[in-house]
Amino acid sequence: MAIAWDSLQKRHDELSHELANPSLENNKRTLLQKEFSNLSLVLEKHRQIVQVEQQIEQAKKDASQTADVELAQMFAAEVVEFEQQLVLKQRELDDHLYPADERNDRSVYLEIRAGAGGQEAALFVADLQKMYTNYAVKKHWKVSVESISTTDLGGFREIVLHIQGKGVYGHLRYESGVHRVQRVPATETQGRIHTSTVTVAVLPEAEEIDVTINPSDLRIDVYRSSGAGGQHVNTTDSAVRVTHIPTGVAVACQEERSQHKNKAKAMKLLQSRLLAAQMEKSEAEMRKQRKEQVGTGERAEKVRTYNFPQNRVTDHQVDVTLKKLDMVMEGALDEIIDALMEKDREERRKNPALIS
Repeated sequence: MAIAWDSLQKRHDELSHELANPSLENNKRTLLQKEFSNLSLVLEKHRQIVQVEQQIEQAKKDASQTADVELAQMFAAEVVEFEQQLVLKQRELDDHLYPADERNDRSVYLEIRAGAGGQEAALFVADLQKMYTNYAVKKHWKVSVESISTTDLGGFREIVLHIQGKGVYGHLRYESGVHRVQRVPATETQGRIHTSTVTVAVLPEAEEIDVTINPSDLRIDVYRSSGAGGQHVNTTDSAVRVTHIPTGVAVACQEERSQHKNKAKAMKLLQSRLLAAQMEKSEAEMRKQRKEQVGTGERAEKVRTYNFPQNRVTDHQVDVTLKKLDMVMEGALDEIIDALMEKDREERRKNPALIS
């Protein structure tokens, strides 16, 4: 959809004139100032893009008109540099024209659970936990374990990570879904390749205003921790399970020695799960209204395949295949996640929000 830049400039000028009126009511001034600031930023980004486009055209023209080989190479290098600037500035403009989910800057709860495949699936849960932890460390995010259930072979039936930092949800939101692994399990004696699955859920951390929970709707149970944690953890009723009775959503936390701390962590996780359920319901209604059933991001969808014999990873959401699975499993996820974030930008361009 073409953007009427002349109309936006006209509206910007009108707002500037209105804001100059000293008798303008404070409430209205606040609303107009917000619109004016947003339009100013968008118009400035557009001006910068036009300027870079002109620089590209001039550099191309200069390169075509010179007979000097070195000068031609210099102009060609300028074209490449300007085109890289253009891509970055266009992304900046898109982020203002087509706003991203306001929750993208939030921290997340990352839940990883073993699916089909028994012990091998549980072992892959541990591998994904390491992959996401390494990626978070590279991004300078903080990672802590909220809940864990281990197996006797060193795998996890499930693990919940709390990843804190700026932009975590925006980077990890498309990790939700079924992750499929193809490899020879450690327990396989015939050398046969098995296919197992693991489910990942990424929940944006809820804020107090997102979810209101009536205390009378909660059932709180305390029990003795079953995990490794030292004598104190295993001999006191410090573990807490909180159940939201109306929805049946239940969370448990046993990683802290204090029952009070475990209850506080469980409540935060419960709020985030309830928020995720609200979001899923809202998105389902929007899809129904638009009659779009493809690329819904529902958990049941297969989002990625990890093929160990061929050292290959394929993300099915953006059709990206990399022949460096070993590096991905160490946390080198940028190439995949950047592609997923670019896809998100493209989808936002198709459904532009009003500039206001």
